Amino acid sequence: MAKIPSLTSKPGFMTSTMLLFSLLMAILNTTSAKVGVCYGLLGNNLPSKQEVIVLYKQHNIQRMRLYGPDHDALQALGGSNIELMLAAPFIVPAMEKIQNSLNGAGLGIKVSTAIHTGTLGVSYPPSKGSFNTGYKQILDPLIRFLVKNNSPLLVNVYPYFSYIGNMKNIHLEYALFTAPGPVVFDQKLQYQNLFDAIVDAVYAALEKSGGGSVEVVVSETGWPSAGGTATSVDNARTYNSNLVRHVDGGTPKRPGKPIETYIFAMFNENQKKPELEKHWGLFFPNKQPKYQINFN
Repeated sequence: MAKIPSLTSKPGFMTSTMLLFSLLMAILNTTSAKVGVCYGLLGNNLPSKQEVIVLYKQHNIQRMRLYGPDHDALQALGGSNIELMLAAPFIVPAMEKIQNSLNGAGLGIKVSTAIHTGTLGVSYPPSKGSFNTGYKQILDPLIRFLVKNNSPLLVNVYPYFSYIGNMKNIHLEYALFTAPGPVVFDQKLQYQNLFDAIVDAVYAALEKSGGGSVEVVVSETGWPSAGGTATSVDNARTYNSNLVRHVDGGTPKRPGKPIETYIFAMFNENQKKPELEKHWGLFFPNKQPKYQINFN
């Protein structure tokens, strides 16, 4: 994850740092399900940062995730009312220093970091979710930090990869939010889509690790439109459109609790590898939508 400039950096960095922190103040708000979009920069044909901010506003995309403190992007965000996510490095001592500095400044900002669902050792059924013991030395102090500071855990959730990795047992409709009825029955809970099952498996894993009070923010999710198995514009549109409509209702384990969620990604990025990674964008680099999706 991106490194946040130190509060003890030379004066020229202070304004940028405080601007970044002020933008961060709004991000970790899990009471709202406004869906954001990740803004990646690995393309040599992307529009200017100013044009990107205009595009976000035109389509009522009110939240952005950036992967680094890009100066031009931060400048363009100024006065836009777009909320920004920029997570801290996955190093708990560094996170503690940042959090202590923020607390000392009275800014009320929560520091977190993103993990992927590969950290789960067990994910099925969701109630049996638990973290892989191989990550214990890393995750245990992280979870203690999140509990102590009442911060959420950012998780990259990709039903697409779960589906293509286990097509024998996972149906496409379950991954795309189009199953006609419950597919997984887990004790008293019923699951009609894979997204909910993954999120609830993370919640179960957090509970088993002393993090039952920690909220989950889905920091990345999406579906590619080309470049691999089960990739098409129609599947990408179906997944992302259904996702936007779905997250306000929470999961079976936490019904009615909106899930703050970020779609990956704003644009196709032609400098990423392998080929599959180039085709996750909601928009082409010429700013034309790949398909219609309603963020209202």
